[in-house]
Amino acid sequence: MEGSDDISASSPSSSSSPQSAVVLSPCAACKILRRRCIEKCVLAPYFPPHDPLKFSTAHRVFGASNIIKFLQEVPEGQREDAVSSMVYEANARLREPVYGCAGAIWQLQKQVNDLHQQLAKAQAQLLNMQSQNANLMAIICMDMSSQDYTNQHNLATYIIGSTTTSFSDDDDLGFSSEQPLWN
Repeated sequence: MEGSDDISASSPSSSSSPQSAVVLSPCAACKILRRRCIEKCVLAPYFPPHDPLKFSTAHRVFGASNIIKFLQEVPEGQREDAVSSMVYEANARLREPVYGCAGAIWQLQKQVNDLHQQLAKAQAQLLNMQSQNANLMAIICMDMSSQDYTNQHNLATYIIGSTTTSFSDDDDLGFSSEQPLWN
């Protein structure tokens, strides 16, 4: 009877939480620390055996005891995010030992500020171009209206001048009065 209880306890479908399952292989943290991984290992759900680099990175920067203390203080629903943040911070600290994440954040903020300045400059240039375009269109419209007036004046002068000329000579128009205009 006791043997059947042990089998059901080790079945992954019978337990709802990963901490209450019997550990088949030690977590990455316990492997790296060379200790036996217990059933209620705080690190096991967050440092799986197939990803030892995750724990190794966090361990090099924060140390195993600090990671364990930190995880015990954080509510269980937020632990996954906390581990993710620790690993990110550890990677940043290993890349940039002096500034760590703060250096990356500062660099990104500087990049955002530079982009804001470039955007403001581009918007000012766009407004300037639109203003120049509007001024050019106004000049073109004024020029066209003055040309229309000049053209209309010239046409009127031509019409008035041509009506004063004599059409008595039919040969000037290219047809004779003997031929009918239409058949």
